[in-house]
Amino acid sequence: MSNVSVVIITKNEADNISAALESVRWADDIVVVDSGSTDDTPNIAKQFTDRVINHEWLGYGAQKNYAISLAVYDWVLSIDADERISEALASEIRMLLDSEPNAHGYRIPRVTRYLGRWIRTTDWHPDYQLRLFNRRFARWNERLVHESVVVEGSVGLLRNELEHHAYRDMTHHLETISRYTTLAAKQMRQDGRLATWFDIALRPPLAFLRNYFLRGGVRDGTVGLIVSILNSYYVFLKFAKLWTTQSADLSEQHEDPH
Repeated sequence: MSNVSVVIITKNEADNISAALESVRWADDIVVVDSGSTDDTPNIAKQFTDRVINHEWLGYGAQKNYAISLAVYDWVLSIDADERISEALASEIRMLLDSEPNAHGYRIPRVTRYLGRWIRTTDWHPDYQLRLFNRRFARWNERLVHESVVVEGSVGLLRNELEHHAYRDMTHHLETISRYTTLAAKQMRQDGRLATWFDIALRPPLAFLRNYFLRGGVRDGTVGLIVSILNSYYVFLKFAKLWTTQSADLSEQHEDPH
């Protein structure tokens, strides 16, 4: 049998952290790395574990790598404060680790709760996330946004869903889109990507068609329509911000004679 450590990074997650930690009480070790919360997050977390560590913010991937370095056990389950491990998923993980896992990491399908319903359509589902892994063979990359776990060796797939409570309401959703698209544009610029007319004019409507029709958003009625529109808006804003960044860079180059 392999024991498992759960790791969570937090900042001002008082509304979420209790439910997240309640869903992983079964774990053998729980580590919470907080980056200077000004709300009650650390005190709430201490009701579930004595391993609540304050650590300066390093960026998403780097902060998560620091958290897994503190884990007691090599098998790590990494979740966000707005995620929950269902009883079915917890049972599946325990059964897997009670045997001899034949992979170094496992992807988990994730389902998002939005505007009163679980969304199992659009780009939001099944939204596989690699969250259970053996840290001897895996670590988070350090991209600015949408960081992911890179595993040396084979990767398996779990069946039960990770529950995601990403947005309190539409205002929170739009705020998140604004923040993440800024980081995504910065990451693309660092990667040498340039925004084109095609990216700004055609990728957003194509994203809408993919979400609403090809990936079934239409089956979720008005909520599916809203999700599809906002997913396409995310694509538009990401590339529009990239275009403004590259334009500013070109202007600076023209102004600098050297």
